[in-house]
Amino acid sequence: MAASNDSPSLHFSGENLMQTPIAWFEIPTTDLERAIAFYENVFAVTLRRENCGGGEMAIFPYECPAPGGALVAMPQLQPRDNGTLVYLHGGDDLAVPLARALAAGAKLIMAKTDLGNGVGHIALFADSEGNTVGLYSQG
Repeated sequence: MAASNDSPSLHFSGENLMQTPIAWFEIPTTDLERAIAFYENVFAVTLRRENCGGGEMAIFPYECPAPGGALVAMPQLQPRDNGTLVYLHGGDDLAVPLARALAAGAKLIMAKTDLGNGVGHIALFADSEGNTVGLYSQG
């Protein structure tokens, strides 16, 4: 499957496309309360606490059928600084949540970077648990 060259977007064309490649994401934690405080501060949201699958979760606000995700505290999952990278929506300007993340103790890995061709911007930080997390915004 190849990217379309006539558009600056990251959309692909062709058959058998997924509605969205992300169905659900989980960000591992060793201290769920610390991680909840960090992410609620960074994204100015309230996470919903749940017990599920033998562990505790704090679910990010979302509406079905859109993909959702959660912070998870389970013995099978440990924070990582490498591996799969999830980009969370940074709003209209990811500089705002990035500044909140840094103020809350995140470590900057990659400053706000223009992807070029009107695609948007990304940034990377290490969260309160040591996970590498990406931010994305169109502006």
